[in-house]
Amino acid sequence: MNKKILDTLEYQQIKQQINQYLATENGKKELNNLNPSNDEKKVNQWLDETDDGAHIYRLNHVIPIPKLKDISVYMKRLSVGASLNGKELAQINAVLLAVSRIKRFFTNLIDEKVDLKVLYTQVESFEDLPDITNRLKTAIDENGKLLDSASKSLFSIRKQITRLQNNIRSRMEKYMRGKQAKYLSESVITVRDDRYVIPVKTEYKQKFGGIVHDQSATGQTLYIEPGNVVELNNDLRREQINEREETKRILTELSDLIRPFQNELINNAVQLGHFDLINAKAKYAASIKATRPLISATNQVNLKNARHPLIDQEKVVGNTIEIGFDYRQIIITGPNTGGKTITIKTLGLLQLMAQSGLFVTADEGSQAGLFDNIFADIGDDQSIEQNLSTFSGHMDNIIDILHQITAKSLVLIDELGAGTDPHEGAALAMSILDAIGQSDSEVLATTHYPELKIYGYNRPETINASMEFDEKSLQPTYRLLIGIPGQSNALNIASRLGLDDAIITEARSLTDKDSQDINNMIKKLTAQTKAADERARKLEIELNDATELHSELSEKFNKFTNQKTQLINNAKREANQIVVQTKQKANEIIDDLHQKQKAANVNVKEHELIADKGKLNALEQQPEIKHNKVLKRIKKKHDFKIGDDVMVKTYGQRGVLLKKLDGNNWEVELGILKMKISENDMEKIIDNSQKQKSHPTVRRTRSSSMSPTLDLRGVRYDDAMQRLDRYIDSALLAGYPSVTIIHGKGTGALRKGVTNYLKQNRQVKSFGFSPANSGGDGSTIAKFK
Repeated sequence: MNKKILDTLEYQQIKQQINQYLATENGKKELNNLNPSNDEKKVNQWLDETDDGAHIYRLNHVIPIPKLKDISVYMKRLSVGASLNGKELAQINAVLLAVSRIKRFFTNLIDEKVDLKVLYTQVESFEDLPDITNRLKTAIDENGKLLDSASKSLFSIRKQITRLQNNIRSRMEKYMRGKQAKYLSESVITVRDDRYVIPVKTEYKQKFGGIVHDQSATGQTLYIEPGNVVELNNDLRREQINEREETKRILTELSDLIRPFQNELINNAVQLGHFDLINAKAKYAASIKATRPLISATNQVNLKNARHPLIDQEKVVGNTIEIGFDYRQIIITGPNTGGKTITIKTLGLLQLMAQSGLFVTADEGSQAGLFDNIFADIGDDQSIEQNLSTFSGHMDNIIDILHQITAKSLVLIDELGAGTDPHEGAALAMSILDAIGQSDSEVLATTHYPELKIYGYNRPETINASMEFDEKSLQPTYRLLIGIPGQSNALNIASRLGLDDAIITEARSLTDKDSQDINNMIKKLTAQTKAADERARKLEIELNDATELHSELSEKFNKFTNQKTQLINNAKREANQIVVQTKQKANEIIDDLHQKQKAANVNVKEHELIADKGKLNALEQQPEIKHNKVLKRIKKKHDFKIGDDVMVKTYGQRGVLLKKLDGNNWEVELGILKMKISENDMEKIIDNSQKQKSHPTVRRTRSSSMSPTLDLRGVRYDDAMQRLDRYIDSALLAGYPSVTIIHGKGTGALRKGVTNYLKQNRQVKSFGFSPANSGGDGSTIAKFK
C-alpha cells in the first residue's frame, strides 16, 4: 500500500488504539511494522489468528503475556562474548517463564476442548529450555538481584556478611545507650566509605579513638569508626569483595549457559510479541464491537452496516456499502455536511483494516476485497509555497493515480472536478471516471455536479447514490441511499428558514427546466425508496410476529394433544375399574352356572362360557403408551417361544403357546381348547420356580453392565442431550441412587444443557458440580428421588 493512503485514511490512529493493549516491546515493534497486504493466504492467516484471540477473549480468558523488553540487544552482546548483568538475565528469565505459562495456558484450553484455528500449532514453535529456566529461577529474582541460592559460596559469604554486620551494629549500639551517648551529635549508625561509623561532636573525638572518615558541612560533627570495630569492618570489607567476585563469576556462568541458545531465545521473544499483538487485536475488536470479515479475491465488497471505527460507536450512523457485484463505480451526489466524505473514508479504512488481519466495524457476514492498492484524493492539497491552487492540487493527485491504478485497485475521490468552472469541471470529472473505468478499478467518488447524475444512469457498471436529508428538520441523516442521486435542497431550505416567497419564486424561475425535472424525479425516487424500505420493515415485523404466533400455536397444540391423551387414559382407567367389578360378578355367575350344571346334569358348553367371559374382558380399555418409554422397553422384552405359559388378556385365562401361525398370531391351548391369539393380547407368565424365588414386592436392581458415569465430552450438543435422556432412564431402571455426568468446561454450552435437563426431570432430587478434586465444574452429580 502506498504510504499516502495510510496517512489520508488515518490508519496510524487505528494502530495507536491497538498499541494501548500491548505489553511487550516486540509486540509494539510488530504492530509498528504492520501494513495491509494483498496476499490472500497471509491475510486469512492473520484473520484466523485474530479470530482465535477473540474466541479466547469471549470465554473470559486472556493469553498471559507479561510486560517484556526486547532481548535482541542482549543476544548481540552474548554473540560477541560479553557477559550479561543481573537485570538483563532477569529479562531473559521473564521470557522463559512467559513461554512456560503460555504453553500451560493452551494445554488447559485443549483440555477444555476449546476449538481454535491456528494458535495451537503456533504454540508448538516455542522452545521451553527447562534447564535454563530452572537455573535462572534459582539464581536471580525478577529485579535482577542474585539470590542466595545462586551458589553455595554466595550463600556462605552472605551469611558471613550478615553475621559481621550484626556484630558491628551490636557493638556500636552500645554507644547509643551508654554514658558516651552524650558525646554523639545524634543516636544513629551510618555508613561512610563503605564503613560503619557514628556521628561524634568534634570536641569529643578523642573519647572514641578509631578513624575519622568524614565530617559534616558545618564541621561540628565527625563521622568516626570506633577502634573496637575497625577489625570487624575490615573483615566485612573482605567478605563484600568476595561477594562481588562470586557475583561476577555467577553472572559469567549464567551468560555462558544461555549463550548457545540465542536463536531459540530470540524466536521465543518474537513469538511472545506476536501473541501479544493477537491479544491486542482481539481486545481492540471487542472494544469497538468489530466482527471478522470474509475476504473476496475478486474484490466483491459488501460491508453491512459499516461504521467508521474512529467515531464513537454509540453515535456513528452505519451504512451498507456494496461494490464489485452489479456495479464497479458509485457516484455520490448531494450537498456538503451530509456524510459523503466520511462514507468513502469508512470504506477505505475498513478495507485497510481487513487486509491487515483486523476485525472491522460492520455486521456479521460482511465481506472485504483484496486490493493491490488503494488510492485516494480526499481533502484540499492547496499549497501557497508550491503555488498550487485547489484545482491544481487535485489534478496532480488524479494524474498520479491514473498512472498507477490496475484492475485490482480501489479509487476514492472526494469532490471530483471541484475548484474550477462547473461545466468544465463536470466534463473533466466524467472523462476521469471513464479513464478509471477502462482500467476496471473500483471507484467511489463524491461530487456536487448535477451532470454526473445523468452519467451514473448512462454508464454501465455505474450507479448513483446520495446521502439522505430530512427536509422537516433541515438536518442530514447520514444514511447512504444507493440508486438515488442527491438533490439540491437549497431553495427548500431557504423557504423553510423564512426567505421571502417572492425571492424563492424568482429563483425557481431562473432555474432551468431540466434541473427542476431532475430534482422532481429525485424527490419522487426518494419517496418511493423510503416507502419501499418502510414496507420491507413492516413485512419483516409481520413475518417475525407470524413466526412467533406459529411457534406459540404449535406449542399449545402439542400441549392440547398431550392433555387429550391423558384425559382419555384417565377415562379408560375409570372404565376399567367398572369392568373389574363387573368381571368379578360375572365370574360368580359363571361359577354358579357350573354348580347348577352339575346339580341338574345340564350340558353347558365350555367354549360358550369362555366366549361370554371374553366379551366382558373386551370391555377393558388399554391406556395409550406410545409416549411411555419405560413401558415400551418392558414390552420389547416379551420374547414369546413355543411352550411358554401366557395369560390371554381378553379371556382372562392361562394358556400354553403351541406354535406361531403368522407374523403376529399364535396357536394357544386354553384348557381343552386351541385358539388363535394375537401377541398383543398375551403376557408371558414367569414359571413357578421363578415365582418362588422372587420377592413379593417390585424392586430395582443395578445392572452390572451399566456405568454410574456418563462422559459427554466431545459429543455434539444435540447428540449429547439424546444420550443423556436415554442414560437417565436406564439409571432409574437400574436403581442407581446417583450418577455423574462429565460434560467438561469448554464454552459452557454443554454444561448449561445438562443443567437445564436435570432441572426439568421430575425424578432428579438434586444435582450439583463435583468436588474440586473430582473434576469441579467439569462434571455434575445428580441424585434421584
